[in-house]
Amino acid sequence: MADSRATKHTPFVISTSIALLLTIMPMPNWFESFRPDWIVLTCVYWSMTFPRSYSIGSAWIVGLTLDVAHGTLLGQHALAISAVTYFTVRFHLLLRQFPIPQLMATVFGMLVMYQFILFWTNGVAGIDSPMIVYWGPVVTGAIIWPIVSGLLGSLRRKMRC
Repeated sequence: MADSRATKHTPFVISTSIALLLTIMPMPNWFESFRPDWIVLTCVYWSMTFPRSYSIGSAWIVGLTLDVAHGTLLGQHALAISAVTYFTVRFHLLLRQFPIPQLMATVFGMLVMYQFILFWTNGVAGIDSPMIVYWGPVVTGAIIWPIVSGLLGSLRRKMRC
């Protein structure tokens, strides 16, 4: 039973670790403002695919890990990712039926919600950042959603969970 449970969580751990590495990896200055929110896209995929296993608690832990990795306000990313995951889990049956363009638009909306929560918490804390830092990743994340979804789907099928 324990081996089955460990095998079930392996794709989530692998993909979240890779997403975290892609998030903290140094990038050229011109691309930094458009870096996709890899962690959010990964959490959206897994909470849409397995809403009972990867829900708000998992998102909170991933968000706290991202807060520690970035050195930001503790709980900032955790709150934002948990809000997006709640939306995904709540409407996962509907989201699964959407065609790719409509799902891209929905992911765009989820990324806007994520960035707005970050913008709001930074504003409350008195942290000032240029607007492109918040809204650049929204566009790139929505554009690459079909690729991320396809890669995570193939990982899930390869790991047979």
